[in-house]
Amino acid sequence: MTSKIAIIADQDTVTGFMLGGIKEGYPVDNMEKASKTLEELIKKDYSIIITTEKIGDALREKIDHLTESALPMIIEIPDKTGSIERETDPLRELIKRVIGVEMVK
Repeated sequence: MTSKIAIIADQDTVTGFMLGGIKEGYPVDNMEKASKTLEELIKKDYSIIITTEKIGDALREKIDHLTESALPMIIEIPDKTGSIERETDPLRELIKRVIGVEMVK
């Protein structure tokens, strides 16, 4: 797998990341399009896929299935409305699964 990075998010978030240097940005406006885009990026061997927490929550089962191995790493970030309160942190779980160490809060 190569070290390609992409972002799937709302238009504003994608624009911000592209201004910050991410070359591959995929703005989506519904979960069906987000799901299809995620599948396409995984087939194209992206190693890091950034998405918003809202998309991550909506596609949780698919993301959990796709991240059983270390790559692709799907990282969820807050969108422009802010962070979502959750019982478990997907990024913390990803780190625990990949390196085998639980980060203490």
